[in-house]
Amino acid sequence: MWRFGLRVANPITRTPHLKPNMSPVQSGSSISARDLARAWWRVLNGHVPLLSIEITRECPLSCPGCYAYGDSHLSGETTLRDLADFRGDALVDGVVELVRRHRPMHVSLVGGEPMIRHRELNRILPALNEMGVFTMVVTSGVIAIPEEWMNIARMRVAVSVDGLPEHHDERREPATYERILKNIAGRSVNVHWVVTRPMLARPSYLEEYVAFWNARPEVDHIWVSLYSPQIGEESAERLMPEDRERVADELPRLRLAYPKLLLPEGMGRAFVKPPKSPEDCLFSKMSMNYSADLRTHVEPCVFGGTPDCSQCGCSISSALHWIRDVPISGAFKVGHLVRSSLGVGSAVRKLRGEAEPPNRWGTGVRFVGQRTPLVQIQAQEEGETL
Repeated sequence: MWRFGLRVANPITRTPHLKPNMSPVQSGSSISARDLARAWWRVLNGHVPLLSIEITRECPLSCPGCYAYGDSHLSGETTLRDLADFRGDALVDGVVELVRRHRPMHVSLVGGEPMIRHRELNRILPALNEMGVFTMVVTSGVIAIPEEWMNIARMRVAVSVDGLPEHHDERREPATYERILKNIAGRSVNVHWVVTRPMLARPSYLEEYVAFWNARPEVDHIWVSLYSPQIGEESAERLMPEDRERVADELPRLRLAYPKLLLPEGMGRAFVKPPKSPEDCLFSKMSMNYSADLRTHVEPCVFGGTPDCSQCGCSISSALHWIRDVPISGAFKVGHLVRSSLGVGSAVRKLRGEAEPPNRWGTGVRFVGQRTPLVQIQAQEEGETL
């Protein structure tokens, strides 16, 4: 899944489908050269550029194959549903404190269903924007997107839509097509699609999906990931090698007719040959992931557990895996620059006496720092509404 919606582009101008009383959407998907330079400087000083936070353990959906609620997601006996999470001032302060500590360029706020905490997000998103941090809220679309969020410059909303209604509505009810379209009306969002094997039974399926969402005025961009299994998983969703080849061949060609689709040919090839391990994955090396108690690390990447890297379909991992081989000067490539910068950052961190990030393949639940002084809640009070 593309939890970090990074895209280098020119600043976004006013979007014609937005209501007249809305200010221009200068979205967090447009990152300038200055932003990248600032992120590089932070890496050299020992900070990760990408941060993901599961801001709640709660979700009204029960999607098959959801990695967040898998028994191995947190790599120990503890699961996401077992954690005590936050709300109110405690959640707002906790998220802001994590961002101040790690000083990332980009933060993804996920769940569970992060819109369960929309009241807190109403305060978190402007605060992070004022800190110069780009933020992505990744949601099922089950709850309406607040109109005022469209005026936050460094913020994007990504809505997960897994296939056409015949597949999506069964998998992700109550976040059905009908409800999503109602909840994003008049807004500006990105759509994220996880391709599973049943969707490839019909030859025209990929184009049908892209054509539908490309035509929607609310949609700025369409991202694609492939279903990413855990080691040893044998599920109906898992793609075969020939399926990955088909996606890698077909979707980049569809970009010519459907410009909202973000899937260049190089990224498609990375779907066929993904990173071999977390050590080989720039995304894993450049990100830090926290679960709902704001202390537990999700490792070795956002999927948690023991992901089968040989079958990874994460869009941002694939994009970075492709970009790392782009030459900068002669034989010197982007990957060389990133790895050397991470090495410098590690040395700087040691000089400051700070602990190294956890082993990406370590076992058991990881904690960092001291226990948080914030008050944690155990469960949603009976009768409380969203």
